[in-house]
Amino acid sequence: MRGKKSSGFGVQSSEIEIKKVFGRPDGLKDVPFRFCTGCGHGVIHRLISETVDSFGIRERTIGIAPVGCAVFAYDYFNFDILEVAHGRPPAAATGLKRVLPDRIIFSYQGDGDLAAIGTAEIIHAANRGEDITVIFVNNATYGMTGGQMAPTTILGQKTTTTPRGRDSKIEGYPLKVSELLSSLEGPVYIERVSVDSPKNILSSKRAIMKAFKNQIDGKGFSFVEVLSSCPTDWGMDPVESSAWIRDEMIKVFPLGVFKDVS
Repeated sequence: MRGKKSSGFGVQSSEIEIKKVFGRPDGLKDVPFRFCTGCGHGVIHRLISETVDSFGIRERTIGIAPVGCAVFAYDYFNFDILEVAHGRPPAAATGLKRVLPDRIIFSYQGDGDLAAIGTAEIIHAANRGEDITVIFVNNATYGMTGGQMAPTTILGQKTTTTPRGRDSKIEGYPLKVSELLSSLEGPVYIERVSVDSPKNILSSKRAIMKAFKNQIDGKGFSFVEVLSSCPTDWGMDPVESSAWIRDEMIKVFPLGVFKDVS
């Protein structure tokens, strides 16, 4: 046994092989995220980057990001990113895909963007069945601009503009975008997922990969809604915010596939 030292676990150190099982995807730049602690954007960015890398499409991919926390995408993704006006990514994506049909075009949008000022754009792009991929980050608040009520804010949820909680008689009901779009004939794939737990993160990656694969195969419009945390505007720590997704958000926005004809 000369030249071998015990590892303390009954295995000799010379027999241990160190294997790298986790690292930064090539699709992400080697820079730190500026997102708040516990924010789900960093996790979702990683899932998208791993998907792009796994399909070997980085040189063909163009992401589209609007106003909001998504605006920082060009700092993090290591492929082409187009910044557009608030709510307009589906319109820009439509133009890019029709002019450059060989490119993989995806939009990355928050609920204040996609479900408010961009409602018309997302509905009509979906209804036309545009061959694009949409990643919709639903954290039930306007994250960047101060935590105001968003279209997806749930009933009773307190925000800076609903300090007593959202009231259906005053502010109406939370908008369920996946259910809304699934009623249209154009989309081929719509799923709602979450990044509140390791199990759900893995499910989110499978959904994102399917949405990109649909576009690679030219199948049409795919939409993945991701329930994500915003601890800062929710007034919670990261652990509490993940629990709030499970205990409150998923009751209003159930996870699952709403349409799949791909």
